[in-house]
Amino acid sequence: MTSDGSLQGLRQRFAGDLVSPDDDDYPDARRVWNGAINRYPRVVARCTGPADVAHAVSFAADADLPVAVRGGGHGVSGGAVVDDGVVIDLGWMDDVRVDPDEQVARVSAGARWGDVDRETQAHGLATPGGVVSDTGVAGLTLGGGFGHLRRTFGLSCDNVRSMDVVTAEGDLVVASADRNPDLFWALRGGGGNFGVVTSFEFDLHPVGPEVATCFVWYDGDEATEVLHAFREWADDAPREANALPFYAYVPAVELFPEDAWDDPAVAVLGAWAGDPDEGVDELRDLRTLADPLADFSDVLPYREFQRLLDEDYPEGRLYYWKSVALAELTDDVVDLLVERGAAAPSTLSTVDLWHLGGAIREGDGAFPKRDAAYLFNVEANWDDPRQTEANVQWVRDTVDAVRELDAAEGMYVNFAGFGEDAARVAYGESYDRLREVNERYDPEGVFSGHTPIHSRD
Repeated sequence: MTSDGSLQGLRQRFAGDLVSPDDDDYPDARRVWNGAINRYPRVVARCTGPADVAHAVSFAADADLPVAVRGGGHGVSGGAVVDDGVVIDLGWMDDVRVDPDEQVARVSAGARWGDVDRETQAHGLATPGGVVSDTGVAGLTLGGGFGHLRRTFGLSCDNVRSMDVVTAEGDLVVASADRNPDLFWALRGGGGNFGVVTSFEFDLHPVGPEVATCFVWYDGDEATEVLHAFREWADDAPREANALPFYAYVPAVELFPEDAWDDPAVAVLGAWAGDPDEGVDELRDLRTLADPLADFSDVLPYREFQRLLDEDYPEGRLYYWKSVALAELTDDVVDLLVERGAAAPSTLSTVDLWHLGGAIREGDGAFPKRDAAYLFNVEANWDDPRQTEANVQWVRDTVDAVRELDAAEGMYVNFAGFGEDAARVAYGESYDRLREVNERYDPEGVFSGHTPIHSRD
């Protein structure tokens, strides 16, 4: 598929909207969820379907313009928008169709996880998504996909049966175990470096409509004790148990004791992907790791639990997140987590400890470090732009310190700062094979993905 290289030529073939700097809605079209990102594309191509995507890709290639692909949601690193280039915006492509008999969902690439949960939970089904409902399906899945069902059913990318993809040549292909299997392998954890995925076919699993959950807060003075106790629990935790402890600051809301507002704390958020009555019993130990400051654990509708953190991540707030995969949770890791959590410049920030294992270790896509026991993630979240330098530096200093520990063994590409780390760091043992696939499907480096594999230089 070709174009004449001009924006006017693209307009003649394009069914969606093309937004350029002279248009009134350009400020909104170029804006992304992360308020720390401020870029000015030459055109935002709001696509209605794969044909629009193909036309936009061909236009960018003919004009030698950089490309960014915007799915449905967050994109912490800022890769969803590019200066003086083409943003392929898939936000209008948000259809979700469920086949309850086959337990499969067909999801367009502009959908968000809340869209998926709404349709799948109507049938008592779910696929592993994120932990914030307005996270985009495409970006999370292509980078791996950690969520509340990760240990039970694997990563988001592990539950993909097939993908429809627009290649750098503007061709529409299918990636699955039987069709273009090398591309299928690469897209499951290798980010958007190989083409534009326009739809996904996900396996679904019986989940809900209600799930047993844990959400308990402990005083920050008990942080080390709580994390040591959590480690003991996690060593023998069933794969139905999915828990995430994090160092945080007590929100100034009436749900918490007023004398604890803005004080350091450690919270444990978790869900049981199985029978709720059994889950209440199995998660009870997480509620007594110390004397709780507040306990919101309950049996909740799955969709409600998936939305529990939404208001903590509003559009326009400033975000900078980086991560380190860990082989084990050592005392040194715990000590560093507590020390660095207490040093956060913003009380909106957290240091997260994702408990991994279980079904994650059984996947076969490009996602690296499947044997990691934990993911150490540092979230800087702040509202005042004058505090940007302090917050970014806090994250970088923390990650640098964790990488010095013996337990450190990689990173998670969806939590990759502003994409400043080399691709080999991000993709680890998968890098060499990913580079080969990238050379086959995108030899000119049209796509940059979460963390670029092919350099345009």
